[in-house]
Parts: sequence; C-alpha cells; structure tokens
Amino acid sequence: MNYNKINNSIGWLCGLVATAVYVSTAERTTSFWDCGEFIASAFKMQIVHQPGAPLFLMLQNVFSNLAFGNPQLIAFWMNIGSALSSGLTIVFLFWSITALARKVLWKPGTELTQSALIQIIGAGAVGALAYTFSDTFWFSAVESEVYAMSSLCTAVVFWAILKWEAHADEPGADKWLLFIAYIMGLSIGVHLLNLLAIPAIALLIYFRRTQKATSSGAIKALLLGFVVVAVVLWGIIQYLIKFAAYFDLFFVNTLGMGFGSGVFVFALLLVGGIAYGIWYSIQKAKPLLNIILLSFAFIVFGYSSFSMILIRAKADPTLNNSDPDNAFAFLSYLNREQYGDNPLFKGPYFDSRPIDVKYGSNIYRKGTEKYEIAGRNFDYEYDRETVFPRIYSTREASHQQYYRSYLNLGENEQPTFGDNLRFFFSYQVGHMYGRYFLWNFVGRQNDQQGHGDLTTGNWISGIKFIDQWHVGGQDALPESQLTDPSYNRFYFLPLILGLIGAFWHFKRRQRDAGVVGLLFFMTGLAIVLYLNQTPLQPRERDYAYAGSFYAFAIWIGLGVVGITDWLRKKVNARTAGWIATVIGLLAGPVILAKDGWNDHDRSEKSLARDIARDYLESCAPNAILFTYGDNDTYPLWYVQEVENIRPDIRIVNLSLLSADWYVRQMKDKVNEAEPLPITIPDEKYVKGVRDVIYYQDAKIPGSVELKDIVALMLSDNPNDKRQVQSEQPENFLPTKNLRLTINREDVIKNKVVPQAWQDSIASVMQWTYNRNYVSRAELAIMDILVNNNWERPIYFATTVPSDNFMGLDKYLVSEGFALRLMPINVTQNTSQGLVNADAIYDHALNKYTWGNIRNSAYLDPESYRMVSLILNNIYSAPAEALIAEGKTEEAKKLLNNALESMPERIYRIMDAYGYSFLTENLYAVGETDKANALVERNVKYLEEQLRYFAAITETKPNLEMQNIQYSMFTLNRFSDAAKAHGQQELASRIEKIFSQYETKFFGGMPAN
Repeated sequence: MNYNKINNSIGWLCGLVATAVYVSTAERTTSFWDCGEFIASAFKMQIVHQPGAPLFLMLQNVFSNLAFGNPQLIAFWMNIGSALSSGLTIVFLFWSITALARKVLWKPGTELTQSALIQIIGAGAVGALAYTFSDTFWFSAVESEVYAMSSLCTAVVFWAILKWEAHADEPGADKWLLFIAYIMGLSIGVHLLNLLAIPAIALLIYFRRTQKATSSGAIKALLLGFVVVAVVLWGIIQYLIKFAAYFDLFFVNTLGMGFGSGVFVFALLLVGGIAYGIWYSIQKAKPLLNIILLSFAFIVFGYSSFSMILIRAKADPTLNNSDPDNAFAFLSYLNREQYGDNPLFKGPYFDSRPIDVKYGSNIYRKGTEKYEIAGRNFDYEYDRETVFPRIYSTREASHQQYYRSYLNLGENEQPTFGDNLRFFFSYQVGHMYGRYFLWNFVGRQNDQQGHGDLTTGNWISGIKFIDQWHVGGQDALPESQLTDPSYNRFYFLPLILGLIGAFWHFKRRQRDAGVVGLLFFMTGLAIVLYLNQTPLQPRERDYAYAGSFYAFAIWIGLGVVGITDWLRKKVNARTAGWIATVIGLLAGPVILAKDGWNDHDRSEKSLARDIARDYLESCAPNAILFTYGDNDTYPLWYVQEVENIRPDIRIVNLSLLSADWYVRQMKDKVNEAEPLPITIPDEKYVKGVRDVIYYQDAKIPGSVELKDIVALMLSDNPNDKRQVQSEQPENFLPTKNLRLTINREDVIKNKVVPQAWQDSIASVMQWTYNRNYVSRAELAIMDILVNNNWERPIYFATTVPSDNFMGLDKYLVSEGFALRLMPINVTQNTSQGLVNADAIYDHALNKYTWGNIRNSAYLDPESYRMVSLILNNIYSAPAEALIAEGKTEEAKKLLNNALESMPERIYRIMDAYGYSFLTENLYAVGETDKANALVERNVKYLEEQLRYFAAITETKPNLEMQNIQYSMFTLNRFSDAAKAHGQQELASRIEKIFSQYETKFFGGMPAN
C-alpha cells in the first residue's frame, strides 16, 4: 500500500467535496456587514477599515478577474475565493488529523496494517468533513470576508509544524520553520488570528527537540511562545512602524528633509541589519541565531504586503479609510486608534467616575512642511478600579443598564469584583463563547441574535429533557420554531465524538493532545480574555472563534480511533475501523450537513445588494445621503464602486465624518458625485483642532442664524472663545436654538418639495439642536446646510439613529429608505411621520427589488430584520397617506405589492407588529379577505409565541416580559382593526386569546 498516495488523494477528495459544497451554497452577490467594503476595495485596490487586510484584498482582486468584466459577477467570484480558501483549509485539516493519528497507530520501522490505515484515513475524513459542515466555518466560507483565508493560514502552519516534526532529524528540515514564519508574516495581511497558533507550535518544537521533556521545560517553552506572539504583535507589527515614524519625524522636523526620507533610511538600516546578522550567524556557525534571524526576515517579508496600504493611500482612491499616506497616519491605522482600547489588566467598573486625566506621548499629524503636534495621548483615572475589569463600559447608558439587569443590581448598587467575575464566566465565557461552541457541535435553537434571553440564539440539542432543563418549554415550541431553517439539532453527537477523541488522544499521546488543547484554548478562551467584549454586540461574534472549533474538529476525527479501540474488544480490528468510521461519518459530517444545509444555503438570496440599490434609488439625482452603520453603508459602497449603480449620489457615513481625513475627502469629487459644499478650510478642523466644540449657554434670546453659529465656532478671534472644558479658551456653541432662512425660489427651482406642498414652504427653518457638543460631523453638516442653497437633495438613511438628525426631525420626509430634508411647515401626515407617498409609490412599484426575500429558502438575521422596516416605511405608512389623500386605488395596488413581495414566514414579533399596520390599511381599501387572512396568520404566530412564553415561565424565570408585552399589544391592534371593520367573529376570537394570556401573565391587570 502506498500510504502517501492514499493520504494525499483522500485529503484532496475531502477538499473537493468541501469546495463543491461552498460554491453551491455561496451567495451570488455581496453579503451584509464588511463584505461590501471588502469587495469594493479589493476590486479597485482601496483602503478598508483598520487595521486593513492588504494580502486578502490583493488575492481577492485576482478572483475578480474571473468575472471577465461582468460587474454583477465580481462579488460572486470573490465569494468563490473564500470557498476555495475554505476547501483548502479542509485539505490541510485532513492531513493534520492523519499525521496525528499516524504517530500513534503506525510505529516507526513497522509495517502499516490495513486496520491502522482505515483508522487513520477514517479519522481524517470524519474530522475534516465535520469541520466542513460546522456552522461557523460554513458561514464564513460562502462570503468575501477575511475569516476563510485566515483559517487557511492557521491550517497551513499547523500542518507545516507537523511536517517539520516528522522530518526534524533530516538535513534541511528547518525549512519548514522558515515556511511557517513566512506564512505567519503573510497572514498578518489577512487577519491576526493566525498568530495565536504560535504557543502551540513552540510547545511542539520543545517536545520534539528535547531528549527528556519536563513540566518546567514545557512551561518555559510555552512562555517563550507567548513572548514570540508579543514580539510579532507589538514588536514587528507596531514598533517597527513606530520606529520608522520617529525616524521620519527626526529627518523631517530636525534635518529639514522630505516626508518619507526617515522611513527610507530606517528601511535600509533594517534590511542591512538583518542581512548582516544572517551573514554573521553563518560565519560564526550559530545555527540558533541563524534560524531566529531568518524567521524574523521571513515574517517581515510577509508583513511587507502592508506596503500596498501606503502605496494606494497616496493614490487617493475613493475608499481611503484613515488616509494612511504617511508614517504617523499609517501607525495610527495599524494601531486601530479609531476604535480605542478595551482594558485588560486594570480598569474601571461601569459606574466608576473619572477623577483625573493622565497624559502620555504626543500625537503627530502631517502638516504642509513638517509633522505637527495634534495633541497628546491620555487615559482617565477613575475613583473605583479593579484588576481584570470585565464590567467596565462607562460610555453607553444601554451597557450600564444591561450590566445591572444581568447581574440583578439595584439602581444605585455598586458592582463588586464578584459581579465582575460572574459576568466574565456567565456572559463572556458562557454566552459569547460556550454558546457558539455548542451551536457547532450540539445544535442551535434559531439564528435570532440573543442577549441572554431564552427564546433567541440559544444552543439546543434535540434531546427533550436536556433542552427542557436548558431553555424550557420544548413541548410548546411554536411551529415557526420547528420549521425554522436555523433550528438545528445534533443530539450532542459531534460533541461526544470530539470528547471521545480528546480522551483517547490524552490517554495515548499526551504531548500531542496538549498541543491541540493549547491551540483550542488560544483560539477560543484566550480570545475571550483579549477581546473583553461589552454586552449588546451589534451581531453575533462566533466567527472570531473558528480556530478553536478547528482544533476540536481534530478531536472529532480522532474520535474514530477512540471508538475503534473500544470496538476491538468485540470484533476484529479491520471491521472495528470500518464500523467506527461509519459511526463517525453519521455522528459528525452527516448530521451536521443534514440539519445545517438549509440555513447555510445562501445561493438564492441577494437582499444585501438589492436593498443597497433601493437605498440609492430612494434619492433624487445628485443627492447627498447620510448613512450611519455598516449595513447602510458597505453594501451601498459595493453597488456604486463595483456595479456602478447611482454613482451620482454622495454617500456620507456619519460615523466617519467626525474624522478630519474623512471631511477632507468629502471635499473631492468621487465617481460622478460632486464634492460636498463644505467651505471650512482644512486647517480649521485637522486632528487636534476643533475635535469637539462644547455647548455653553450664552443666554441668547430667540434663535440664531446657522451661518452665524458656524462662523462663531470657526472663529480664531480670542473674543469668540471661552473656557468650557479646558483651561484654555476654546470655541463653543452658544445656543441650541438655530434657524436657517429659506429662499423660496431656490427651493422651487431645485424641486426640493413636492408640488402639493409648495404652499407650505417655510420662510425660516427653526429647530433645537439636540446635543451638548458639536463634533466635526455636526460641524460639517451645518456648513453643508449653510452653503448648499438647496441645490443638492439632502437625505438621511432611515436606519440612521434619530439623535444624529441634530433636531431636524420635523423637516425630514420619508421617500422610502431615505428621509429627505425639506423646508416645510407640514404636520405629520401619517401615524409614522411625514411621508411623500407619491414618491414611495413610484419607487416601490417601479424601482425597488427585494433580493428574492419571498422565495429564498433561508434568510440570514440581517435580511429578515429588514422585513419590519420595509413593511412600515415602504408599504404601511405611504398607503396610509394615499388613503388619506383619497388615492384608494394606488393604496390598494401598493398593499397588494407588499403581499406579493414579502415573505409568508413571520420571523419575529416585530414583523407581526409591522403587519398590523398593513392589515389596517387592507381593511381600509376594501381588501377584507386578504386582511382577514393576514390577521389569521399573524394571530396564529403570536398565539404560538405566547404559549411558548407561558411554558417557559413555568420552568424558568420570566426573561421574556418585553416580548410578551409586545405580543399582547400587537394582538390588541389586530383585534381593534378587525372590530373596526365589521369582523366581529374574528375580533372575538382574538380577544379570547388576549384575555387568556392577560390572566396568565398579568393576573387580569391590563398589559401595557
């Protein structure tokens, strides 16, 4: 038998199966979250958010060429790039498992038995295919994100260290260590997660090189591995650039040379130093020094992919996050200074108060001729601090409220270190890691994002008595739950298989098991410790722990060998190997694929792309569109940059607009979009200048013209400044009562207001500013309002939080997915605000597309969250306005379009609430039968949810009161709508359900 041939062939076969699965289930266009930004940036070689992923972008650009110029296929081919990376990951996982199994089952110098061969190959196939169909890895494998390629890097280095171990006594074996160093360097240009494999590699090297391993020696090797991680993470990634930046500072500011001269000299010194060190190590026959310096050189060489960031930043591409075109901006970019740091070893409690400020080093920015000081780094000192801070977020009130609720703390009760540890073990370890681990190997209740409640995002097994203990109410699970594609039950089988493998591994090869265990820990719980996540994350974060699940998949594979050992007591070894392999395949890959396929098949959905197009189609030509978050920005960047849809619209992300580099970029033309009408000179808002302007009431009677307020805040006259937050006089906001005088002719000429509202054009817009400070974002918006003269339409995306409207809410009119700023005095024309019904009617029937949302076998959470938004903003509110205007036929047509376009499945209680408005309008236009059918469907859904909530409260504390109240309120709306339109029998049935659960949950007291 040719073992290598069989091992290689089956490994490639597993990779081929995985790749075929991922290609067939991949999304055909962009996905939500970061994918839109990555695809747009890879296509045009642009700069993504910090800290960048240059190698990933360059490789994805290669895949974009396979679209052969068809812009609608570019995203798909980049998704194929992730699918191929993931398929290769499975190949290397297979080879890693077989290498580990072989070390136990095939002793050197002996003949390989057929039984051992079956066990080795069976273990590899079971473990690799189990990981193929695992929830977290599969999700990342079918979209253009960094995690698929990052997993490939981890798989390659772990396989490579096993190759080195197998050949360590042969001449030239250390080439594998240099290969690992190079892959490590390259991986920095994808994601930093790969560095966490270094401690496991260090431990394996120690075990292989030492004659007699000891506990103290293993600990020293482990500590050395952590030191290497620190050297790469801080020494190479950050301090090399920091040294280069300060070299540049000296050469530019002291020697008067040009920008970049110091970086060039530092690079020459670095390369020369490495070269000399390698030469010296050869001349003096110092092999250890030689391998260290060569590894260092290869890591730096791989890390050089980041030169793409500097090169492309200097070209000023459309998407140029942080504009890192000089040494200090590049250093800030790599350090992720935009996002701040989480405290790890010492920090405040969430209710701590700052009592002092501790200043550090200077912050530099690039000036016209030299580097200028933009401020100083600082940290707050607090009245109460603790070691190992876990409940530390003092910034957001919602975080503090969540901490108190989660820990059962009173309104003024101070948290203790015990509360700190309780949150760490229960929430950060249990909820934000353990839950994800069990999703992959035990089962998942649904994919609705959970924040610690009982009905969303929990793990579930399919074994009733366990699930009853865990979340309760299993006999009352609603039909919507039982038929949900993301309701996955694995009955603990993959977990049990992995535990058998781990037990067998530790029993038969403790050192190797320890290495795998360390990889499991470093890519799992160590990340939990490092991230120190706050509550109420905007999305589930399981993708960060894919490496940990990779390590466990190794043990799933070795579970085949563990089962074989037990079966050999009953049958012969060959038969035992085959039976164990079949058991492993059924308990691992087969059950994972069976329940996981339908909620990972994204081949039919395209909502991220279509909804982005809908956002843009909501806007008039040459518009300015303010967005806020990832999902109302990144997909829009994609459709503009890649598919060239509505390039006339200037997208302005409010989260970035507070940065000086972003304001500066807004003053340039992009694609077909003209520059924003920002007249503020660059030097008046650079970093360190007017970062924040605070409010101090100057007791000015009445309202003040906006242009005068802007002029005051931009004034450099000492008489226009006051001491507000610092000892030095600074610009300030003297009043919140603002006004903007309107030129009626400009408004009419530029068609800002619908003809029906032209008589309501205001001569003056007056509003109350809603914040106690003005950041660069608000300052820029105010300048735009002053100088735009209504020449360009101004919109806010409907998903922008209202506190970003600056108090202009009453002048914002919905035109679909965007709220248009209009200088009108019109009272609210619908229950949901001001609506331009004619515009939305035209958009909905002639422009909007819904990404196959009705017929897709599966919708991800971000897609079905859009249902309520669509129901309310696109259908219910404009239909209500059309009915009020007497346009019943148009309203009927719009409402029927909703019934034809929206999914029949109800995903959330929020959707049912949205349908209640639609139902009222259907009754109003005479579509009684359709309204009744919609009521029946939604009431059935709500009744099932309430029955489930009732079952839960019998076995668990009631954590669902908000959902219960919302369900009851929505039931009441359906009842009122039916009763108001003569559907007495239907209304009576709903009232009966309402009364039943009102008694159950509120003891007969009315539900608010």
